[in-house]
Amino acid sequence: MSDHTPFSSELLSGKRILITGGGTGLGRGVARHLVEHGAQVHLWGRRETVLAEAAAEASASRPGSVHFHAVDVRDYDSVDGVMGQIWSEHGPLTGVINNAAANFIAQTKDLSPRAFSAITSTVMNGSFHTTHAAGKRWIAEGLPGSVISTLTTWVWTGSAFVVPSAMAKAAVHSMTMSLAVEWAKHNIRVNAVAPGPIPTDYAWEMLNPTDKSSVGATQTDQIPAGRAGTIEELANLSMFLLSDACDYLTGQTIAMDGGQMLAGPGTFAGLTSLSDADWQQIRETSQAASEQAKAQRSV
Repeated sequence: MSDHTPFSSELLSGKRILITGGGTGLGRGVARHLVEHGAQVHLWGRRETVLAEAAAEASASRPGSVHFHAVDVRDYDSVDGVMGQIWSEHGPLTGVINNAAANFIAQTKDLSPRAFSAITSTVMNGSFHTTHAAGKRWIAEGLPGSVISTLTTWVWTGSAFVVPSAMAKAAVHSMTMSLAVEWAKHNIRVNAVAPGPIPTDYAWEMLNPTDKSSVGATQTDQIPAGRAGTIEELANLSMFLLSDACDYLTGQTIAMDGGQMLAGPGTFAGLTSLSDADWQQIRETSQAASEQAKAQRSV
């Protein structure tokens, strides 16, 4: 595992890149690396205070290089309006990272329609809304563009206990292949990355809330590489896809999981042995983490 980037600090010079779900987790971590390699970055999320903190952190090496906007990607009018604002105030984007997501482990029989919609609308609708709002502008202005969506290896295998996420991410995988063909003539590339376990605070709490839930896809001792991935590794792959180094690469979802999927699907199938009491504990722990996040959102 490398402790330094293999890329020039000017790799993304002149690039303007949007990261949805950029206030926390993977999006927040990747943003810093994009800035350090010359990019101007826009962060979208729903919590303005968290976005402000993320922007300050990501732009530490280049003050003024990160802008943030409170946007709910589930709302197309909001997405389209802020996209137009970016275009007019900062210039056309050159790349989009669809990273906004919502997920938690649960028995599917216990899911409410509201919970299902919260996850699928963020992942599927949000990814489409953002891609569409940028793509139509690129096409209208004859500009090239690059889209990356953050997926998981569940797009190939499915996964028990995260059914809404597995369904929605499979839809974005399909969008990736479909738009790659439709938009190739416009010099717009559409790809996706499917990272294995990369620990981040809130997502890890929702997918691995108790000791008994650790037998799921977050488990690292059965990954052939013997460890979890790092945000730096995800950033390096993303920067390659966003750069001018691979203009012929489109329509691909690239697994970056230390061989996890090939050794045995990186899913939550191991949780089938849990009892209803175990699931009640998981639900209570996840709800507490969710309430804490909502409280931060209102600050």
